[in-house]
Amino acid sequence: MKTYSIEVQRVKAMSNAHGLVEARVDASVLPKPARDEGEPTTTLTMTVENARVLFLLLKAQLAEVDSRKARSQR
Repeated sequence: MKTYSIEVQRVKAMSNAHGLVEARVDASVLPKPARDEGEPTTTLTMTVENARVLFLLLKAQLAEVDSRKARSQR
């Protein structure tokens, strides 16, 4: 498994369809050397502002998905 260092620079948009949440972001993706200890890990870093935007967009997308469920599935 390859590992990467991903730095989110800007969250552009989010949407959901067919059970998938899609995020459109500007990001820097660089290969990361594998570590000998345990499984390889990919790291995602972002500013606090981008993290807040991502959180709010995810929260909105999940609320939209929940609103579509039948009451019996909640």
